[in-house]
Amino acid sequence: MMPKKSGSKVVMACTQCNTTDANADTTVISEKSHVKHRIEVMDPSKEGKLPLTDDTCPKCNHKKAYYWLVQTRAADESATKFMKCEKCEYTWRDYS
Repeated sequence: MMPKKSGSKVVMACTQCNTTDANADTTVISEKSHVKHRIEVMDPSKEGKLPLTDDTCPKCNHKKAYYWLVQTRAADESATKFMKCEKCEYTWRDYS
């Protein structure tokens, strides 16, 4: 069933037979996406093109890491910052 305008109301209607929901007055219509996003870990051969920042690796304590941003959540939330150690290539997320 999909939302359909019926006069001044929006009701749920079958897309094949056009039958409307009998409980139209109590139906709550909301939108929610169940789309899964693929997060790509950067190829080490491309790291020379990534910016380098001062950040401490949680695995080896090296002080430099490559980083990139990915919009993993809703558009109104901040992007997730991925970090990759310059020395040991350990990858982690920075949610700040």
